[in-house]
Amino acid sequence: MECLINPERGRSEAEISGAVLFCPNPGETLALGRFAKEQGWQRRFLFNSNCWSRPAGGASLCGPSVGAPMAVMTLEKMIALGGRRFVIFGSCGALSKDLAIGDIFLPTWAVSQEGTSCHYPLAAPAQPSAPLHGVLTDLFRQVGMVVKNGGVWTTDAPYRERRDTIRQYQSQGVAAVDMEFNALMTVAAFRQVELAAVMVVSDLLCGDVWQPGFSTRPFKSAIQAVGQALFGELAMGRL
Repeated sequence: MECLINPERGRSEAEISGAVLFCPNPGETLALGRFAKEQGWQRRFLFNSNCWSRPAGGASLCGPSVGAPMAVMTLEKMIALGGRRFVIFGSCGALSKDLAIGDIFLPTWAVSQEGTSCHYPLAAPAQPSAPLHGVLTDLFRQVGMVVKNGGVWTTDAPYRERRDTIRQYQSQGVAAVDMEFNALMTVAAFRQVELAAVMVVSDLLCGDVWQPGFSTRPFKSAIQAVGQALFGELAMGRL
């Protein structure tokens, strides 16, 4: 059934092309936004977010958009502007004891406990783009970074991550938790665009107590290294 409101490009809005690096979190957006500014990329406002585009075209950066509803609104707008290939760069909490703070995690599937995905019906569960996932895997391996894969639990309520729920998802083989990935992957499948994600493990939820690692050297170093690698590939048109 037709929707009353649909995403569209306004008359005064420039089209985009090429890959889009999408940072849901403010920290990553701020750091990569500095790179874009240094290279003379054009900035525009996008809802409560921002979009930087390379003057020559072929690459864009957007964010922040925390949480599934806002992230999906931003993704829908970027698709309406012309985006067809999206790399999500963010962080995740670890449910698996095989993950440590600072690890690089490329999700391959997800389970939803957010309220956005259900509005985008699909014939089969969404999956990240296999070719784009492969490009990201090769990128990090070539620069000597170890990459881990697995499933993500996407939730709207980080302060309601109960121990019994964590144990339930651990028993299903879910390795990490975030707030946007399943919704973004579902919308990408619904709109028939490519999307894959890179996450850095920021905290541990796999033990008896929560272990935050946001201010630790392993997390900060990994975020910086991954961000620089992704932006470098984006700026060179290789994503």
